[in-house]
Amino acid sequence: MITNLHIKNIGIIDDLEINLSEGLNVLTGETGAGKTLIIDSLEIISGGRFSKEKIRTGENYSLVEVCIYKPESQYSVDGNIIVSREIYSNGRNLCKINGRMVTVSELKEFMKNIIDIHAQNDNQNLLDSKLHLKYLDNFIGKEIKGIKEQYKEQYIQYIEIAKKLKENYGDEKEKQRKLDLLKYQLKEIENANLKENEEVELEERRKLILNSEKISINLNEADISIGENCIDNIGKAIRSLEKIEIIDEKYETTNSNLKNIYYELQELSRDICSYKEDIYFDEEEREEVESRLHLINSLKKKYGNTVQEILEYGNNIQKEIEVIENLEEYNNKLKNQLKLIEGEMLNKAIKINEIRNKFVQILSNLINEELQELEMKNATVNVQVKFNENQYFESGKDEVEIYIKTNIGEEQHELSKIASGGEMSRIMLAVKSVLANSDEIDVVVFDEIDTGISGKAAKSVSEKMKKIAQNHQILVITHLAVVAASADNNLYISKGIYNSKTRTNVKILQEDEIVEEIARISTGEITETSIKHAKELRENSKVVLRKVS
Repeated sequence: MITNLHIKNIGIIDDLEINLSEGLNVLTGETGAGKTLIIDSLEIISGGRFSKEKIRTGENYSLVEVCIYKPESQYSVDGNIIVSREIYSNGRNLCKINGRMVTVSELKEFMKNIIDIHAQNDNQNLLDSKLHLKYLDNFIGKEIKGIKEQYKEQYIQYIEIAKKLKENYGDEKEKQRKLDLLKYQLKEIENANLKENEEVELEERRKLILNSEKISINLNEADISIGENCIDNIGKAIRSLEKIEIIDEKYETTNSNLKNIYYELQELSRDICSYKEDIYFDEEEREEVESRLHLINSLKKKYGNTVQEILEYGNNIQKEIEVIENLEEYNNKLKNQLKLIEGEMLNKAIKINEIRNKFVQILSNLINEELQELEMKNATVNVQVKFNENQYFESGKDEVEIYIKTNIGEEQHELSKIASGGEMSRIMLAVKSVLANSDEIDVVVFDEIDTGISGKAAKSVSEKMKKIAQNHQILVITHLAVVAASADNNLYISKGIYNSKTRTNVKILQEDEIVEEIARISTGEITETSIKHAKELRENSKVVLRKVS
């Protein structure tokens, strides 16, 4: 159950905190005071869509936070779970479950097992055929639970084996397609005849070709400078020093050093001449280098960032081809296992289908009885089970759909295609009434479910809510005095002006205030007569409570 709801900066709600109790929580109050904003906030915390226009004027974010008491949950800390969602004007979402960051999808998945919201234009759970199956199975209870668990264990194995087969190319067409692709890739890499350091050498060669003219000019200048100038002049200097080296030892040492330089310059001159011979390239060689580099770059786009990575990719392809070509024996074993499990699943799915068909009419009849009491006398609900010959699901091979005929003489249609918002809410109330003891959702929210009804139907609505509230926490916005009189917790929603801005307020009503509010709803004003009537309604609700208990 939700013990506390905190809303900040949504519409005219400034900073609102609501304490909720077990059983039936009824919200009443002025039109436009913010009652629907509270329901909107519950939808937001349940992972629903949010429009930034809902952010309170002058603020840049909205916050919804709930404290949920659910001791058996894996998220629970001392029995409590804190769920929050902050939404900023720039579209940023910040969702947390007990302080742990989660995505909006994870939030929605978690909250769908906590809260079930039914508004005039939002009964998504009732339109979800997957939940129709859940409604039926919850109604059936123990008789179907055991065989469903056995089936689910085999279904998990079935999915795992099917996944392995797909990964192992167990499908012959997929296998052949993959082999053809891998062999094409391997042939392309092998035909390229790549060498590990080839790209570096080619790039160096290309650089030389592109700069050959510049290199040639400067090598010639260097050759002339060393050969015609330096070497000849140093030779003359050596001969001059030879004439005086006998006079002093230092001349001999200097001449020796000069000779070493002379020999080194001769060696450098020979190197430069060699370089000059290497820089002459023909057009055919240039095109060959460019073509080879283009091929390598093309392969890099497909198979790796370097020649080394391309070669490694080729080796891996070769291994994968060998694995695929030798998988037949292993895959045949998996296929036999899959066939065996599929046969066992089919037998269980047929039994599950038989059980569901045994109870489906009973469920339909009970819902129709509830609809009669809700003054939908011409409406007939028909819950149907369809056996899908071509597909296995997590809970068998059945698909369950709720059909409805709203008027005598008309054909039945899928619920989602015919019922109005008000009818949908009452149908959901009927379904919830039948499933009151088996439905696993903790919190059920009804937004103005009583629109357009009165009298006997209104009394029936209050009784059914009271019945559901024995096993669930109910939040309902109402304009019916009989519903307000049935509440375990009455909350009055109002609005006021504070610091020149409208702000929503909430107040938990005490018994005398509850009577006054029931009187106000009944007649529009608080009089001695309306107070007396309100007290009678309040007293009658206690009788109803004893009856539904």
